Amino acid sequence: MNTDPYFVNKRFLKERFNRFLPNSQAFSLAIILLVSFVLIYFLSDLLKPVYVSVVLAYFLEGLVAKVESMRIPRLVAVGLVFSGFMASLLYLLFYLMPIITQQAVELVQHIPAFISRVQTQIMRLPEMYPQFINENKIQEIMFTIQKELLVYGQNVLTVSAASVVGLVSALVYLFLVPMMVFFFLKDKNILVGWVLQYLPRDRHLSVRVWEEIEIQIANYVRGKFAEVFILWVVSYVAYQAMGLNYAMLLSVLMGLSVIIPYIGATLVTFPVLLVAYFQWGLDGDNFMYVVIAYSIIQALDGVLLVPVLFSEAVNLHAIAIIMAILFFGGLWGFWGVFLAIPLATVVKAVLTAWPQIDGHAA
Repeated sequence: MNTDPYFVNKRFLKERFNRFLPNSQAFSLAIILLVSFVLIYFLSDLLKPVYVSVVLAYFLEGLVAKVESMRIPRLVAVGLVFSGFMASLLYLLFYLMPIITQQAVELVQHIPAFISRVQTQIMRLPEMYPQFINENKIQEIMFTIQKELLVYGQNVLTVSAASVVGLVSALVYLFLVPMMVFFFLKDKNILVGWVLQYLPRDRHLSVRVWEEIEIQIANYVRGKFAEVFILWVVSYVAYQAMGLNYAMLLSVLMGLSVIIPYIGATLVTFPVLLVAYFQWGLDGDNFMYVVIAYSIIQALDGVLLVPVLFSEAVNLHAIAIIMAILFFGGLWGFWGVFLAIPLATVVKAVLTAWPQIDGHAA
């Protein structure tokens, strides 16, 4: 056996190379990932309705499969599930959205009153602690904050030409997306077969990675939708029972906050507590009841909902989740934040499967 250092180093480098670029399967997987990334990244603005339709169809496919398991023909199952989807969409657009919009507008309109109340409380601080706080400095800070918030409120309430264009685009999406979702569900086998004919034949590794990803993402996406719905309903019932203003708006924010792990729960805390404070102050018991209800809901979400809904879902470290949110959110905004964990799951599945390949794999 040759023990010359040159040959040892050469053999070591060759083994490393074969480990990370071992065979045609790994090459096929790399090509599929590269093409998918290019299509998503560079054509996201043009094909955004298609991507949204694919995600919704993927989510609804699980329901279609459950209906089919009851020996119902696929076309009938698709019709039933799609009808439920359209009913939910119409409820969201014509009942829920007007309420949320109205409450959001009222909240923005009350911002000056909120600021005045906060200013009154803060202006008492120089009298209580004159050695630490300067009255002139407090006035300057409050004037700046008030000016910025008023400008922001005016921008929210002002309908600009850009918002009109956005409204037209939204109307187009509302027609295109449901139609594409229906055809994605109805013609799933045809479309999948059409895509497969353009993929490399030697794709056993890609199939294995996809199966792992599908299990994780399916559990995550469906669990996340269920978590959003449950938190929204429970929060609305609690806030409405306590008479909290903007109950629907705040409960929707509570539900959507779970889309961004760790960060969302922190951000939604401030509007809930501020609305309760400006409505009742700190003197009575109502404010404390809101704090207790909010704490219980968040605790039940972390202790009960998350373990039950995501028992088989992705297992990522908190740092990995935050990095994924920052990275994909920076690339694609809201949808990047929403899909950050599924996309991170794709990366994890590929990295996990890659070292398991050796140079002699078929």
